[in-house]
Amino acid sequence: MFSFAWPWMAFLLALPVLVRFLGRPVKVGNAPNAPQVFFPYVDRLRAIFPAHGRARQFGRLYAILLGFLWLSLTCALMRPQLVDQFMQFQNSGYDLMLAVDLSGSMQALDYSKSGGAQLSRLDVVKSVVSDFIGQRQGDRVGLVLFGSKAYLHVPLTLDTLSVRKMLDNTMVGEAGDTTAIGDAIGLAVQNLRDRPEKSRVIILLTDGGDNASTIPPLAAAKLAQQYGIRIYTIGVGSQGPVPIPDDLGQIVLTEFDLDEGLLQKIANITGGNYFRAADTKALQSIYAQINKLEKTRAETRNYLIRRPLYRYPLGAALTMLLLLSLLPVFTRVRRGF
Repeated sequence: MFSFAWPWMAFLLALPVLVRFLGRPVKVGNAPNAPQVFFPYVDRLRAIFPAHGRARQFGRLYAILLGFLWLSLTCALMRPQLVDQFMQFQNSGYDLMLAVDLSGSMQALDYSKSGGAQLSRLDVVKSVVSDFIGQRQGDRVGLVLFGSKAYLHVPLTLDTLSVRKMLDNTMVGEAGDTTAIGDAIGLAVQNLRDRPEKSRVIILLTDGGDNASTIPPLAAAKLAQQYGIRIYTIGVGSQGPVPIPDDLGQIVLTEFDLDEGLLQKIANITGGNYFRAADTKALQSIYAQINKLEKTRAETRNYLIRRPLYRYPLGAALTMLLLLSLLPVFTRVRRGF
């Protein structure tokens, strides 16, 4: 659709006409008692000063070029543009904040592929969560990473592909080796509390107990309850001694305590549930429960795509200006100078 961004600039088209009629000079020859000079050799003056004849010869062309010059400049100031139709964007979905544990114990090798190759807990979490995010089309997903400290890695976004890529690039220990579950919940609540109610969800994935939080996990859970945010907790890893690489790269058996009681309490306080994530099938029950929640409509946005066209009338004006500047040259060439 063609339109002008500043159509009111069209009033400038009348400016030359106003100058022409309101600022017309008074002819001295027509004034009463004006002095007059009579010269018998007018033809000789015209031969010596041919400018008057040349101006009369090219006067109409000058006027046409000046008119087109002013018209082109005015059109450029009106900012012509091609505008696409308004695209109204509405989306109904959930606000999901994923809190993923990156503590040192997440490198434990207590999972294996079908071929027998061992996988770390974080590898399993990446696979499980990546598949989960891939099914959340239309939902707003964010990512909080935590270890010794918690930080917002990806704010709430509809771009689930970017969330998956950012999660795949995470590494064990980049947030510290200990586990701050309470801080992760508090940060997730902070980023969800201003979103519409009834669809705000935190999914917490961890393999240990809280040992580094400044906010007690149960206090953070009660804060989430106040804002109507549900927390689904997922325990990762197996009980008992598990193989884990040490600082020298040697595989040693180490036992990590998964505080399932704490994760269960956090889920119960907020109306969520606790799950054990052995494989991707363990998340099917989470999919079903989240889908039962009431979706909220995201804010409506109107998109307007503009393609400016002012360069075309501006180029035409510059062309007219160039022709006006070259007219005297053409006249001299025509006269043989």
